[in-house]
Amino acid sequence: MCHKYAEAGAIVVLVGRNAEKGAVLEEKLRQSGADALFVRGDAGDKQSMLDLCETVLSTYGKIDVLVNNAGINVSDKGRVPIYEFLDEDWHAIIQTDLTGVYFCSKQIIKHMIERKSGRIINISSIAGLVPLRNQCVFTAVKAGVINITKAMALELAPYGILVNCICPGSIVSEGTQRIFYSDKERYDRFMSHVPLGRPGKPEEIAGATVFLSSDEITYMTGSVITIDGGWTCGFARDF
Repeated sequence: MCHKYAEAGAIVVLVGRNAEKGAVLEEKLRQSGADALFVRGDAGDKQSMLDLCETVLSTYGKIDVLVNNAGINVSDKGRVPIYEFLDEDWHAIIQTDLTGVYFCSKQIIKHMIERKSGRIINISSIAGLVPLRNQCVFTAVKAGVINITKAMALELAPYGILVNCICPGSIVSEGTQRIFYSDKERYDRFMSHVPLGRPGKPEEIAGATVFLSSDEITYMTGSVITIDGGWTCGFARDF
């Protein structure tokens, strides 16, 4: 997403808990000619998001687009039925994946209201549309992200702020590569649910995110865009 926004000419502020990875990405963006800044922060921490908003505004003077993309999930071993699910996993995932959207949005929205302009894109998941087994909290919070998107769209429309949501399917990342795609049998079984027969690539989500931030979108708010290779259309194979 950072690279796609940079290619589109945006000033990119990236936020994350991993200072080392953030610094590396900032440098890559700068080397490509982008104006980029990494800010170490935790979406699930209110003070951290207050500090983030203050830093960005003092550095650049305004915020045009917010992408709420912070998210965590349990490991493969942690994917168990709800009656075995760990309470600490429940609270940690809610704090980052849902409360994080609230904390980050709340601060930046106040600035956008003053300017009567802004775009907010929340990243949910198809798990928020179609529950997945053994992921009770991830399914719950991603459904919450969809509905907080709609609530924000209703409340912020009078101020010219558009709020939309993207629901990715299975996207290649370090985590999904390790859990789902390193074993061929599991990969084939997993992909049997996807009509396009492959996982998505990060840039395929990023392109939609930049599109939702563009001047091409002026009458679209509260919408949910599904990018899942056809997963949620139904069974990909006869049964």
